[in-house]
Amino acid sequence: MQWLKIWVVCLLWLPALVVGQDAAEEGFVPLFNGQDFSGWVRTNTPPDTWYYEDGLLVCTGKPIGEIRTEKMYQNFILELEWRHMVPGGNAGVFLFADDITARGVPFHRGIEVQVLENSYGNTRSYTTHGDIFPIHGATMVPVNGRGGDRAFPTENRSLPSPQWNHYRITAQDGEVTLAVNGQVVTRGTQCSPRKGYICLESEGGVVHYRNVRIKELPDTPIPDSEVAIANRGYVSIYSGLDLRDWQLPSDAPTAAWQSRDWVLSHPGTDGSATPLTYQPPLGDFGLVIDFKLNDPASVFSLELAAETSSTADNVATTTVFSTASLPTPVAAERWHRLEGSVRGQDCQWTLNGVALDAQAQPNLPTARRLILTPTHAVDFANLYLRPLPPSEDQ
Repeated sequence: MQWLKIWVVCLLWLPALVVGQDAAEEGFVPLFNGQDFSGWVRTNTPPDTWYYEDGLLVCTGKPIGEIRTEKMYQNFILELEWRHMVPGGNAGVFLFADDITARGVPFHRGIEVQVLENSYGNTRSYTTHGDIFPIHGATMVPVNGRGGDRAFPTENRSLPSPQWNHYRITAQDGEVTLAVNGQVVTRGTQCSPRKGYICLESEGGVVHYRNVRIKELPDTPIPDSEVAIANRGYVSIYSGLDLRDWQLPSDAPTAAWQSRDWVLSHPGTDGSATPLTYQPPLGDFGLVIDFKLNDPASVFSLELAAETSSTADNVATTTVFSTASLPTPVAAERWHRLEGSVRGQDCQWTLNGVALDAQAQPNLPTARRLILTPTHAVDFANLYLRPLPPSEDQ
């Protein structure tokens, strides 16, 4: 039995040995410094989600969301070790991602390299051994596909929780390969976009990471259409865990608004309209909000109040957007994206990428608070703000 014990010990140390063999490879730099998150953006996850412990990067898995690099990458070799601490846990590495998450989902558009724990199970649709696939508008041609756009591994090499696994991801001219514990098993080609941000995903389970490092390879000329959306300065204003930085009216029931992971929900089953006020005061700003009307009678309005209105009780507000005033009603039970800006007295909006008529609001305060006012049942997600410089005519 002695030989069996030796074999088991060697198997447990395999990922570490793989890293050790490549330790002398030049050109790699760490992506995490073990002290803070310099070089990273907590796209739609709060500080509670990602932290360091005993030299490891820990992801709690809550809320569902992502963290991304500040820098875009095109051609590179990315290495990391990961282990799930909960059987059946889910996570992922995203490549070539946009600056913020896609409409109606907590994830970026990009190419995902799957990080599933073995107990999640294997089906014809997915495996726990290193699938690669495009997601939320990205495209890829799989090698070893099964009729769709997902690339499947040629070997089952991933080790179960709580053992460590080693990934080596190589991206070169739109082709992505994945080596799991020392052996290339998955490939995808013709990725689009093929330059963008790198993300780590939080999706329900506790995951540990270590030895996350990257080696950049020379860029090659590509058209702008193959580059992801670059940083526009958006910052998430919803934690996904609670209503921090938001305030209900003092007489509102606590259940009037609910934090449901990545979804901020106004149940409104009785047809009520309970405003929710973002407390930090704003000047001119850009905004992204995804919303879903869950009842044919649901209405969503975006209002502004003066900064001096520090509570949500009986304040004078100005409506700067409302689904009730649109020329064509928006479909219920579907996610819609409102994006636009408030600069001075001018409001400009797009809905699902289509420009709406510009609106002038002559009575807008210059320092204001943002208020969400839905009626009936409405869900919100991907709430982002960015400060804008004052317009020239102010």
